[in-house]
Amino acid sequence: MENETSVEAKAPPTAWTPEVCLDVKGVGEVRVSPDGRRVAYTVTEPVMTEEKSEYLTHLWLANADGSDAYQATFGEKGSQNPRWSPDGSYLAFTSKRGEKTTLYALRSGGGEAEPLTDPKTDVGDYRWAPDSRNIAFLMTDQPDEAEEKRKKAKDDWSWKSEDIKYSRIYVIALQKDADGKREPRKLTSGPRNVVQFDWSPDGATLAYAHTLDPLADFWPTADISLVDVATGTETTLVSGSRAAYSPLYSPDGQSIAFTLSNDPPSWYFESSIYIIPAKGGEARALPATPDGQPNLIGWSADGSSLYFSEFHGTKTALSQIHVETGQINLIHAHSAHDEGYSLNASRTHFGFTRQSLTLPVEAFVSPVDDFSPKQISRTNAELPSLPLGKTEVIRWNSSDGREIEGLLTYPVDYQAGQRVPLLLVIHGGPAGVFTETFTGLGRVYPTAVFAAEGYAVLRVNPRGSSGYGKEFRAANRKDWGGGDFQDLMTGVDTVIAKGVADPERLGVMGWSYGGFMTSWVITHTHRFKAASVGAAVTNLMSFNGTADIPSFVPDYFGGQSWEDLETYRKHSPMFNVGGVTTPSLIQHGEQDIRVPISQGYELHNALKQQGVETRMIVFPRQPHGLIEPRMVLKAMQTNLDWFAKFLK
Repeated sequence: MENETSVEAKAPPTAWTPEVCLDVKGVGEVRVSPDGRRVAYTVTEPVMTEEKSEYLTHLWLANADGSDAYQATFGEKGSQNPRWSPDGSYLAFTSKRGEKTTLYALRSGGGEAEPLTDPKTDVGDYRWAPDSRNIAFLMTDQPDEAEEKRKKAKDDWSWKSEDIKYSRIYVIALQKDADGKREPRKLTSGPRNVVQFDWSPDGATLAYAHTLDPLADFWPTADISLVDVATGTETTLVSGSRAAYSPLYSPDGQSIAFTLSNDPPSWYFESSIYIIPAKGGEARALPATPDGQPNLIGWSADGSSLYFSEFHGTKTALSQIHVETGQINLIHAHSAHDEGYSLNASRTHFGFTRQSLTLPVEAFVSPVDDFSPKQISRTNAELPSLPLGKTEVIRWNSSDGREIEGLLTYPVDYQAGQRVPLLLVIHGGPAGVFTETFTGLGRVYPTAVFAAEGYAVLRVNPRGSSGYGKEFRAANRKDWGGGDFQDLMTGVDTVIAKGVADPERLGVMGWSYGGFMTSWVITHTHRFKAASVGAAVTNLMSFNGTADIPSFVPDYFGGQSWEDLETYRKHSPMFNVGGVTTPSLIQHGEQDIRVPISQGYELHNALKQQGVETRMIVFPRQPHGLIEPRMVLKAMQTNLDWFAKFLK
């Protein structure tokens, strides 16, 4: 008689849950081959076993009509950042198959991928040379022999802000030399941390943006320089008090486009597109773009214009700017969220990802001359067909008359006139923006799950957000918790006035700056019955002294705490925390250096001392954003449990 095992079949889900949200795969890095016939892209999915909790990314290949899609890399170690050689014969990518990230090359016709760089060294971003025979890549300074010995001997102390390890440009040949080796050659030197670079069309020069230090706080120091590939001779092209980024050679090699910040650079990120002769000279500004935050994509094939993308309210916009006339033409902006635009080597096709409120992300391709997107991947085609709450864009006037926009998601099967609990979600930044992305994404605040549980969800873009122009983005300077707070509260009032929200069942949550605003909300009103405070800035003064971006708050507030103590006190939730009654959940990553966990501890202890119902969950190993699927799952579930306790 055969052994019989009873296996209980897992019932298919009937509604969105945190677990279903994690089943939504990520798609990105869509790269079209030079001839426009093939597409490489990445797919990311969670891996959770008894010993693992990680997101794994692998490469996929498909024809440009979406046919014959297949996975090209496998294994327990992921692969990412695919780039076709300009002649289309190779596909390069990076993979951390050992302790370090290595550069690989795979023949486009198939076969095994070959490592190009030493597996003991870490490779950053890279670019193919125009002749497809060499690759330039970034690599951070490696520890020398003495440093390695000190590390093994547990004698590896260090001086703060000294002995800096810079990111430098190296170049390596695709083919091995006569000795069967590939020896990378360092091109840049000195106190320059390279962040971006581009080859000249003749392959003789690299233009690169560099900062004085690798730390995030040094982004305003970015200049642009040139390095001669043959000699390593470096010359400065753009320097000064403004931050210069994204150098891109024109097809004829005569000009370089780049972005230049306002003066002085500000953390609300205002920039414009400039053109400068490749041999040096006067830089010429092109007209300001609608949002003042252009993301350069590339030059047109004839060199007459540049393509760029920007946020456009709750949408994204793809535009073209003519380099001589300055005329800006909107190519595409509708109710889909497109991002990650790339141009292929022949400048004939865009690769990008697309998603909408009701459709998960997939890879798309479009001809440049006639924007007509074609879906390439079907990565999320097997997701269960579960009901989503309807989402609409709503607008209202804030307390000072300024128009504010937000996304309102209704509960699944909502009936008009029914009053339901409302959750206010606040984005980070503060120059972030809520766009029309898929509501089923596995985020800390899962919109689709909230809607399935009977909540309405309001996601507001208050003043300070991107997507509405530079004046709007700068409108919260020296005023965190002022006009932005009113924008949020009037948004809640609008949803109540619509007959949707129950004013007695309101919840609020946010991460980072959204966490700041959530902690501000609970210290300035008692109207919310529960709050979830994520990775929040709660004390502006101690934040400056512990975060990796100490210039951030002083830029927004016009000075240091010792220069304007009263303003820092006035705008810090911790100095307004007396009298809080809102039950508050606090979530924070233990390894967060952007907003150190001490900010969460300060709030948690203050609430406990006052007898406020509060819990704090600490996510081990996690930086400012949660990077392990089990931690994301736990964050989602604790938020659901917390609001269910107080609002349902």
